[in-house]
Amino acid sequence: MSGQLVVGFDLDMTLIDTVVGFAATLDVLGAELGVEFPTAEMTANLGPPLDLLLEPHLPAEQIVPAVERFREIYPDTAVTPTPAFPGVAAALAAVRRHHGRIVLVTGKHTPNAQLHVDHLGLDVDVVEGRVWGTGKGEVLRRHDADIYVGDHVHDVEGARAAGITSVSVLTGGSTREQLEEAGTDVVLADLDEFPAWLDGHLLEHRLTELEQRLERHGRLMVAFSGGADSAFLLAAAVRALGAENVAAATAYSASLPAAERGPAQEFAESLGVEVLTPRTSEMEREGYRANDGDRCAFCKAELLDVLGPLAEAHGYDAVATGTNADDARAGFRPGIAAAADRGAVTPLQDVGLTKDQIRTASRDWGLPTWDKPAAACLSSRVAYGIEITPARLARVERAEAALRTALSDAGHRVGNLRVRDLGDQARIEVDRGLIEAAEEMKSVVRDAGFDGVEVDPLGFRSGSMNELLDDPEHYR
Repeated sequence: MSGQLVVGFDLDMTLIDTVVGFAATLDVLGAELGVEFPTAEMTANLGPPLDLLLEPHLPAEQIVPAVERFREIYPDTAVTPTPAFPGVAAALAAVRRHHGRIVLVTGKHTPNAQLHVDHLGLDVDVVEGRVWGTGKGEVLRRHDADIYVGDHVHDVEGARAAGITSVSVLTGGSTREQLEEAGTDVVLADLDEFPAWLDGHLLEHRLTELEQRLERHGRLMVAFSGGADSAFLLAAAVRALGAENVAAATAYSASLPAAERGPAQEFAESLGVEVLTPRTSEMEREGYRANDGDRCAFCKAELLDVLGPLAEAHGYDAVATGTNADDARAGFRPGIAAAADRGAVTPLQDVGLTKDQIRTASRDWGLPTWDKPAAACLSSRVAYGIEITPARLARVERAEAALRTALSDAGHRVGNLRVRDLGDQARIEVDRGLIEAAEEMKSVVRDAGFDGVEVDPLGFRSGSMNELLDDPEHYR
């Protein structure tokens, strides 16, 4: 599941409570045919194709015309009164939160299924109708689905035929015992339980895959910045390979805040790995100093040009970075491409681990970095087009340290904090709850060497300097 997540959902009695609308349509059809259908009995186990439901009550030659007439009646009698089950919106949103696709795979006539989707505003990517039982397996495979959610034993058959995870909810006619006997992987009371289940399932699956990927390396060097992602990767590598086969390489340069060095070394030493602190010279690269939009490419090129030979000299077969799945989706990240060009491996990204998942797993593992605020290099604070110099980075570091101390001394819990260097001006970014306090303490940033200081009303956001790439006059 290291590619895009794809989740399939059944429709009737999984996403929508079809009973009232189905019964109303059945009553109209029965009146036209002069047949009194046992409506309560027929709606007690919705899911099977309509012809199978009608078969015990009509002569064989009437089945096909009756099905066609039912589908004609259905839009006017069943769509409006049919509600979505509680938890549906949250369940679909949970898939989107993991950047997944949603495929509706149902036995219902496709145009009528689409009417329900449109009427209720269900957030799905594609509707595949008129498939049943093991036939759903072929559709799910075609869409590369990872999970299928349904309410009926025949939905379980579809998931099993596709070879994917079967999730069953008890909102339809099948009992827990029937679903488990059919071979479902998990039974939920309803879709309210789905988001938490999905979060746990994906994390467990991705952690297992991460361990398997790490085990492919005999010995691994981790490019360790001290941040939450690389700390987690380092700990995961120790679990998979043993501390004796792992190194933490923390590159020292003007762009790494001095305050990060001690904690990073203490963390790495606590894991028992070899700790290396090579010097990098990205400041000697003209493209890095120029600080155009591709600055990170020169930084990562320098880092890997140093770590690659170092890893080889110490007997490590690869250098791994802490790039995660969110980083890869963030758009403009030239550093990732530069590292890849030099052979760096990205296990966290490869298995689809997101920042939130890394923090959750880090907390579960007892890592002190689980809630550590993001700590990008100091150069990321400098607006593109303004030359990177050691003095400029030192000024940013001085300003951030002073502001963090002032806020902490005033009793505030400080999380994310950035002082963005816009030339002679500085812009403060803090978590939104601290914006007002930061306004009152702008003077400590000015005292660090800036002529003017503003507080960003939008608060902290990673990569905010990228917003200025198309509008250089904003900061010049």
